[in-house]
Amino acid sequence: QVQLVESGGGLVQAGGSLRLSCAASGRAFSSYAVGWFRQAPEKEREFVARISGSGGSTFYADSVKGRFTLSRDNAKNTVILQMDSLKPEDTAVYYCAGRQGVASSHQNFYNYWGQGTQVTVSS
Repeated sequence: QVQLVESGGGLVQAGGSLRLSCAASGRAFSSYAVGWFRQAPEKEREFVARISGSGGSTFYADSVKGRFTLSRDNAKNTVILQMDSLKPEDTAVYYCAGRQGVASSHQNFYNYWGQGTQVTVSS
């Protein structure tokens, strides 16, 4: 079992950057794939990016490809979502989620979720 805590959200102007962290407690973190999802007001939660347990494989939603970068440090039980060139449409609550095994873009496959961190991008 793993517990996840996100941090790093905040208010930034369009074109700016934010760095979100997902800190995990528990053992064998490298066996957990991690996905990031976001939910804007009055919208459904959507996939943002995912990373394999080893960190060797990443995949991004088309809406963030080229602007967001996902990485992880298993020695520190941390996953980092670097967000650059932010746009107002990136405004949402961002969640990290974990599952043992293969990473997925589908939120229903994730067993463990953080509480979320708010990202607001002003125009």
